[in-house]
Amino acid sequence: MRYGLIAGNGQFPFLVVEGAKKAGAELSIVAIREETDPKIDDVADDVVWVGIGQLGKMLSHFKKKGVEKVMMAGQVKHVQIFSGALPDIRMLKMLWNLPRRNTDALIGGIAAELAKDGLELIDSTYFIGDHLAPSGVMTKRKPNDVELGNIKYGLHVANEIARLDLGQTIVVRASACVAIEAMEGTDETIIRAGKLAKGKLTVVKVSKPDQDMRFDVPVVGVPTIEVMHSAGATCLSVTSGKTLIFEKEEMIKLADKLGICVIGSPAET
Repeated sequence: MRYGLIAGNGQFPFLVVEGAKKAGAELSIVAIREETDPKIDDVADDVVWVGIGQLGKMLSHFKKKGVEKVMMAGQVKHVQIFSGALPDIRMLKMLWNLPRRNTDALIGGIAAELAKDGLELIDSTYFIGDHLAPSGVMTKRKPNDVELGNIKYGLHVANEIARLDLGQTIVVRASACVAIEAMEGTDETIIRAGKLAKGKLTVVKVSKPDQDMRFDVPVVGVPTIEVMHSAGATCLSVTSGKTLIFEKEEMIKLADKLGICVIGSPAET
């Protein structure tokens, strides 16, 4: 069976390519010109580049290659869709029929278009389950009482925000919300929080309720820890089993060096 990959930005697509190779699976990649790292050409043999609005071209490529199952990996900032990109007819029709233009609706619309062409959208972590966050404390340092209080409060607020599909990350200090993620992404949210209340910050990143692992899976990595340190954040809580950790050993090593606690919290039930 040949698999398809819609590659967004960051490391996620590269992990999928590596995982597919280890599994001996054939992979056809659609790279997004405005988002995907050009180095994808260096690690994969079958790559076609499309503009962010060229949905028809993407689907045609997968059908031509005999793809049956497709994964989405890597963020495609949905502000890009409203930034002057020229959508093709297939994309225009999809956007016209959407009741909303939030992340779930946009990606769900693409999933529906894939299905129309006989393509099944599958779990984006299909080849890389070993990169998901474990449960419990991952660093040498455990969260202190203040951080535990921040996590408890933060999980309640973050889960409500995620349920509304507004973002998946909040930053807390002394059980008060300092910053909430919107379209800007996790790192920018942490940076903004650091400007508002530098020091003693706890970052809480959650999966959505009933997280659809086919798309929009929460991701953290070394850059997350670096940004946290610059903002004065001392603790990171992520949803265990639902959050991807890139370069896990390096991330935990850096967190230990900087005295930052990382913990995998259970998903909301």
